[in-house]
Amino acid sequence: MDGFSVTITEAVCLGASLAFSGICYYLYRKSRTTADKLDDAPHFTIDGKLKDILKATPGACLQYAVIEGAVQPVGEPLRSHFQKEIVGVLQKFMLREHRLVWNSLSGSWIDREQVMHQSVNSVPFVLVGSDETTVRVLCPLQASGVHMEITHEKFHQVNYSLGDIVGQYFSGEKLKGQLETEEMLKVGATLTGVGELILDTDDTLNLRPPSNSAQYFLSITDSDALRHDLEDMAVWWKALTIASALAGAAVLLWVGRRYYNHLKVQREWEQLRREHERRRAEARREPAAAADSEALQDVGENHIENACVICLCQPRDCILLDCGHVCCCHSCYQALPRRLCPICRQNISRVVPLFHV
Repeated sequence: MDGFSVTITEAVCLGASLAFSGICYYLYRKSRTTADKLDDAPHFTIDGKLKDILKATPGACLQYAVIEGAVQPVGEPLRSHFQKEIVGVLQKFMLREHRLVWNSLSGSWIDREQVMHQSVNSVPFVLVGSDETTVRVLCPLQASGVHMEITHEKFHQVNYSLGDIVGQYFSGEKLKGQLETEEMLKVGATLTGVGELILDTDDTLNLRPPSNSAQYFLSITDSDALRHDLEDMAVWWKALTIASALAGAAVLLWVGRRYYNHLKVQREWEQLRREHERRRAEARREPAAAADSEALQDVGENHIENACVICLCQPRDCILLDCGHVCCCHSCYQALPRRLCPICRQNISRVVPLFHV
């Protein structure tokens, strides 16, 4: 591609679209695979038959299974810091600071959030079935899914003095306040667990993260709602993949269009060069006309007047557009390092040959 190059902007846009579409496609395949695994996972009821099923299974292990039961602590439960009557087995407290930050580009205030403090507490717990059969849940903090509900939420707004308000406009930051939230997995809540189900050596049932790299889920919703959420996420990632791929294709089409125009201009320049060479060859074949010294002097003066401003030895035989200057020969035009008019420095869009009669 002689004389043609891809701009930095085009290269960045193309690379970013390809990278983003690759990431989105990976996340789409991951969500789609997780949804398919969840759809294929067997559902079991927590009862006395579950142990018999595991005893008959090689290794006393089901690599990916779905169970559902009521949450019960194996000991003393956790108590809410704000509502003493609420007890649970998982507790998450978070304190977030909200600020308004001035954005000079958009000319507006943008909300910014920062986590100031976060703590998570847990106690061992089990899922209880209809006949008091229990399954102990291991590593609950490694699980995905919505398995806690908000038990407390309060926003502490900051009061400002006049001096604080003036200082905020100079600093470009406004402190709105702090939001404190508490989430808990309550005792007695119905919990859906998706993971590896095993029968331990002490004859206890355990649910743990899968050893085959499948995703571990604990959710206060049922398995159907969980699967629908995963499918919606897969559709979203698929849409982003298609959009970013189309953006990359648009950049490629734009570069291809520029390259086509470049080839078209190159062909026009080549035709123009051949036409000039043909005209010069015809002129050299014509016999030289006899003239007296005065006529020769006039011709010499006329030749100097119409000489190329660059080489000063060839006649001006091309018109530079769009400026319209007739200032150089075609050979010097081709040798220009940049397609700029030697007189006015405007961009040269095309060249028209000039024939002297």
